[in-house]
Amino acid sequence: MTTRLREIYEKTVKPSLISEFGYKSPMEAPKISKIVINMGMGEAVADSKKINHAVEEITMITGQRPVVTKAKQSIATYKLREGMPIGVKVTLRRKHMYEFLDRLVTIALPRVRDFRGVPGNSFDGHGNYSLGLKEQIVFPEIDYDKVDAVRGMDIVIVTTANTDAEAKALLKGFEMPFVN
Repeated sequence: MTTRLREIYEKTVKPSLISEFGYKSPMEAPKISKIVINMGMGEAVADSKKINHAVEEITMITGQRPVVTKAKQSIATYKLREGMPIGVKVTLRRKHMYEFLDRLVTIALPRVRDFRGVPGNSFDGHGNYSLGLKEQIVFPEIDYDKVDAVRGMDIVIVTTANTDAEAKALLKGFEMPFVN
């Protein structure tokens, strides 16, 4: 069983990219390779139980259990010790990746307050797109009454595109609402 966005990619996005950029082989057409969701938890230094809430929320949003990231070095001014948990991250591939992107574009982003579109200049020069959300409650899986604190998250969409223009055309094919 394939997801809705995977079918859209194969039937419309890939052929349009091949014609727009003049690829000689269909295998040259860029595609999304993975999506990484990261939630930094600076407040976990004072209360380590807050990491558990973030793990539960990311699991509900993505359908996959995240990895707890730990501090690589100690920083005395932040009372941070090496090895302390300071965030969670999850890497989505294949079917989970397309399902998450579909929910992000069609459900979560329109629920952001005062949403006008995502910035079109958040590419890294190698075809990868980064996006930050200020609150996790834009996802319908999160029950607003059970949220202990509003946390932001970083979403990185990693593509096989060589340039930012190719990656932007790819994401536009998935109806990513770019503002510029």
